[in-house]
Amino acid sequence: MPELPEVETVRRGLVPVLEGRVLAKVEQRRPDLRWPIPRGFVKRLTGHRVERLERRAKYLLWHMDDGTVMMLHLGMSGRIQISEKRPATLDKHDHLVFTTDDGTTVRFNDARRFGMVDLATAGTINQHKLLAGLGPEPLGNAFSGPMLAAAFDGRRSPVKAALLDQRVVCGLGNIYVCEALHMSGISPLRLAANVKGKRTERLTTAIRDVLTTAIEAGGSSLRDHQQVNGELGYFQHNFRVYDREDAPCPRDGCSGTVRRIVQSGRSTFYCPSCQR
Repeated sequence: MPELPEVETVRRGLVPVLEGRVLAKVEQRRPDLRWPIPRGFVKRLTGHRVERLERRAKYLLWHMDDGTVMMLHLGMSGRIQISEKRPATLDKHDHLVFTTDDGTTVRFNDARRFGMVDLATAGTINQHKLLAGLGPEPLGNAFSGPMLAAAFDGRRSPVKAALLDQRVVCGLGNIYVCEALHMSGISPLRLAANVKGKRTERLTTAIRDVLTTAIEAGGSSLRDHQQVNGELGYFQHNFRVYDREDAPCPRDGCSGTVRRIVQSGRSTFYCPSCQR
């Protein structure tokens, strides 16, 4: 599933072609994705201007000029494709097609249909059932060492599981949690309650650094992720531990080997020698 860097990469690619443009035509080519598409979806968006594009966790928020907000989640395999004009033939998985007033076409393609769209308003979007309980953005001002230590206080789950809890901090997924834990030298097996003080400071810094670098690289392309221009992301070439089982640990001075274990049904990659 696309994580924060992949979604942010998509948002940044959409900004130049959507912000300030009117949706001259909106096409809904099926009644549902993961869930039913809201009634009146086409009518509520057609003819309105996209004022700005935001990202909250792994959701893209299209703010329209009448106060409507379209929320889009890419799901497991969804991707956004941009073309200068509407293709003569659409792919069978192009489920939503948006044509702007300058002829640019934006298509949401989702072969597995785990993506979703919903409509809200600017005044209610933060109370949406999918957003209301989310923790702070890891690249925002509210995310800090003391904040993370307070969220971890008393938690008896492993720190990796705590970081994947979107109520603690939003947008993080398996890849970037593994990478940040290695960068900060913290074992994924350590109890969250025992990560405090200098450890949380190192961890918050590592999370910010990993996410920022991944965004600059266009995200990670392991299976389905593409940037809106069709190019792949490149951060997977910079993985320190993720998907590098049995490889030498990249930390200077460490002679350890990357190990793979399973936590809560997900693969965890880490170095037992330098992550404590």
